[in-house]
Amino acid sequence: MSQLFTPYALGPLALANRITIAPMCQYSADNGLATDWHMIHLGHLALSGAALLTLEASAVSPEGRISARDLGLWSDQHAAALAPIVAAVRRYAPIRLGIQLGHAGRKASTQVPWEGGAQVAPADGGWQTLAPSAVPHTEGDMAPLALDAAGMRKVVDDFAAAARRSHALGLDLIEVHAAHGYLLHQFLSPLSNQRGDQYGGSLENRMRFPLEVFAAVRAAVPASMAVGVRISATDWVDGGWDIEQSVALACVLRDAGADFIHVSSGGLSPKQQIALGPNYQIPFAARIKAAAGMPTIGVGLITGARQAEDIIASGQADAVALARAMLFDPRWPWHAAAELGAQVSAPPQYWRSQPREFKNLFGN
Repeated sequence: MSQLFTPYALGPLALANRITIAPMCQYSADNGLATDWHMIHLGHLALSGAALLTLEASAVSPEGRISARDLGLWSDQHAAALAPIVAAVRRYAPIRLGIQLGHAGRKASTQVPWEGGAQVAPADGGWQTLAPSAVPHTEGDMAPLALDAAGMRKVVDDFAAAARRSHALGLDLIEVHAAHGYLLHQFLSPLSNQRGDQYGGSLENRMRFPLEVFAAVRAAVPASMAVGVRISATDWVDGGWDIEQSVALACVLRDAGADFIHVSSGGLSPKQQIALGPNYQIPFAARIKAAAGMPTIGVGLITGARQAEDIIASGQADAVALARAMLFDPRWPWHAAAELGAQVSAPPQYWRSQPREFKNLFGN
């Protein structure tokens, strides 16, 4: 029997299989508000047969957006724009729904990728960025404003408020974004965190603020809602955040009540040297899973059904997350189930689409 298509649980959240759809920024919001694009995009993916669909990184404040077109959840108006999309998905698909909550920190105020992705200065329509220290992400970027105690308190409160809105929307899961060089990752890495107070220096100090954010999010929603964290396991830069520190963080998060950890890497520094290849981040997930013993999601150039099956069957991760592969083939789970001799959920409107050689694919 295919292990990829066995049930699993992320804390209180039961999943039909081990395939999840990773958060993917669409840069298609209107002042943070979801648009028709999100209805089409998310509705499309909701029919894929995956067990979990996590909405893209949603900013907890306007200044926390990566770009001016990022999705946001910093007001009730933003929640109201998402509500019809959540309702439509619920009406037609059994897929579980999550959301990734984030703050871009010093990587905020940029153009959308297809317009170059460069940082936009306040004089040109951008905004002042924030960070643990006044260290720009890359040469030529504006210096971020180092957060003071009041600024950090506001970030914590913004995450908690967005978490409450996520629960009120009826979402099943929250993923706190502490990866890819954004604000919480900036606090973790010694390359970007040069503070001299209790939030900088030692590993314990650098973990303090991300853990405060996680604790606020966890406390803001009931235990019946899964809450986890996405991390970058390494900066891929000598002297930066690395796998051993990630293991330590995972163990603390486990003890703090995290239901899962989603293991990615990189994004903090333009000096990163990433060894790209199939499964290139899976060893990080395997290391953290073995050390922390908590539900672990693996990601990184996973494109084939048997590739994903091997990751689960070998115990390197408890679930896999697909992003680009799912955009390229939105029925990836159907095709994987056919290849592995498994069954997958599909709406009855599509039942007649299954080829004769896979007549039991949908279990109808």
